[in-house]
Amino acid sequence: MGIYQDQVLPRVTDAVMSRREFTSIRDRVSAALDGEVLEIGFGSGLNVPHYPAAVTRVRAVDPATAGWRLAAKRVAASPVPVEFIGLNGQELPLEAASVDHVLMTWTLCTIPDAERALSEVYRVLRSGGSFHFVEHGRSPDARVARWQDRLTPWQRRLAGGCHLNRRTTTRRARRRSGTCSREEPPRREQPAAARPAKRSRQSSLRPLCLIRCAGACPQPGKHRGKPAHLPARRSRRVRVDLHVPCRSGH
Repeated sequence: MGIYQDQVLPRVTDAVMSRREFTSIRDRVSAALDGEVLEIGFGSGLNVPHYPAAVTRVRAVDPATAGWRLAAKRVAASPVPVEFIGLNGQELPLEAASVDHVLMTWTLCTIPDAERALSEVYRVLRSGGSFHFVEHGRSPDARVARWQDRLTPWQRRLAGGCHLNRRTTTRRARRRSGTCSREEPPRREQPAAARPAKRSRQSSLRPLCLIRCAGACPQPGKHRGKPAHLPARRSRRVRVDLHVPCRSGH
């Protein structure tokens, strides 16, 4: 790793990603964490203030050593102990079934082999554990996607391997794990005359699906109030907490 990626980029990322608009997203993706947590892409510790009190320990993985130094004040101010354990999210130095939750925020886009990283996530999760991440991805708009394809080579060089055009990893997560749920930001409100009857928004995010695992209901949103089938035993779950698009729609 060169000086730019190890020393300069972590400081740029810390300044950009500490903006106010990311705070509520970090709060939501971290809200259900408890017990022992592995955070891949720890960076400068921007998620540290959002760890719930129920978290007992965090193990951190990040390729840039400068990020750990930038995180020192946040770690010192947190009641949750944080241990830096490695550099590579594709090869986690942990035993199988050793953590309760895995946390990633805007990290999968930078990992060269996301499939391998998700395999590692599944390996280290305990039974009943979950994977919390927030990520951007390829736009469904073909014109935007073409620009993403054009700009990704430059983005990878400037932003530590970040892929603007990487497809959402829900399918990968589904293959590697048990239950996978996904949410998306609200769409633009329709004019009053065009709104479907008897539909209301309970929150700013709508659940889209719950993928079948060990007898779990495949799409509870289509059952209109019927209870989902519960698995006979607890299983590892990968939970896609948020899928956050940029303003261009991806």
